[in-house]
Amino acid sequence: MTGEYQHNLDAKGRLFIPARLREELGDVFYVTLSMERCLSAYSGESWRIFSDKVNAMSYVKQRKMRPLFAYAARCELDAQGRILLPQNLRDYAGLTKNVTVIGCNNHAEFWDSAAWAEQNAIEMTPERIAAAMEELDF
Repeated sequence: MTGEYQHNLDAKGRLFIPARLREELGDVFYVTLSMERCLSAYSGESWRIFSDKVNAMSYVKQRKMRPLFAYAARCELDAQGRILLPQNLRDYAGLTKNVTVIGCNNHAEFWDSAAWAEQNAIEMTPERIAAAMEELDF
């Protein structure tokens, strides 16, 4: 998934999902916590792959994954292309009004727009881009 999109949460906590990302996420997808103060959204297929990887882990390692499943929400698009984000997920990511939706390879991320601007300023330097390209052996 690729791209950066600006949207707003409505008063009920619904977020519009851009058409380009809806095609890849599908009508039903999963939203959960991320390592950063944002949310990650996975298509049903990506979520199944993730779950299979967790199932293959030892019980002790599976327990470390507990928050990702406890806070995960199965989200369904409404007729207007929106999902309802549960309050606990909005609280975790600090989502109140302005939300930046970004494509991030095999998932999408939902960021508070101010937090994304700060993160983006750190990541969008020629040095960071060069380091990322080097990781890919470009």
